Amino acid sequence: YRSSLNTVPMSFLPAPGSPGCPKGGPQCPRVITPHCPNELRAAGGCNNACTVFKEDRYCCTGSAANNCGPTDYSRFFKGQCSDAYSYPKDDATSTYTCPGGTNYQVIFCP
Repeated sequence: YRSSLNTVPMSFLPAPGSPGCPKGGPQCPRVITPHCPNELRAAGGCNNACTVFKEDRYCCTGSAANNCGPTDYSRFFKGQCSDAYSYPKDDATSTYTCPGGTNYQVIFCP
């Protein structure tokens, strides 16, 4: 499930006792919106750099498709919420998987 975690602190956790799931899950206990870089500000939250600038280095497309790394903007989001999926190739620290049929607890304002 994809959710923008910049307006409401929340966590997505596998229900207790869910077999085959890692401990914990993605969470962001901070509201990012007040800290959003000016150039990414949008009504009610933050845009991502790809949406704003439409450049390969931010979207991991074109010339950056195979050599895409974090940018200053994605580092900002990662610094605010370490579990955040902050750029298109950020799988190593931001992908959580559980078997199909797993129940989850979605907690707002943890």
